[in-house]
Amino acid sequence: MKLENFDVYQRESRKTWNLVHTDHPIVYPTLGLVNEAGELAGKVKKIFRDKEGVISEADRHALKLELGDVLWYLAQIATELDLSLQEVAEANLEKLFDRMARGQIKGEGDYR
Repeated sequence: MKLENFDVYQRESRKTWNLVHTDHPIVYPTLGLVNEAGELAGKVKKIFRDKEGVISEADRHALKLELGDVLWYLAQIATELDLSLQEVAEANLEKLFDRMARGQIKGEGDYR
């Protein structure tokens, strides 16, 4: 579809939009998790952009704090789903070792 300008895009794209009600306790921590993961990624990006990938002690400390924020939101999501972080971690390792045993550790797709 060829567009004349972004006003057309905006008007046309709105035809595909539906309001999704998010009155559920998992929404806030999920958005928080994505936000904190983005902050972590931003700090890592700047380390490679500005410091040639050299991670200083100050950077390490800042990354540790961001990882803590990621962990907090992850724990809240798991709690809302009635999952323990222990069982999430165990299921993750089980999945990864199964993929490794089948030679599928690389690639794409949840069920490879």
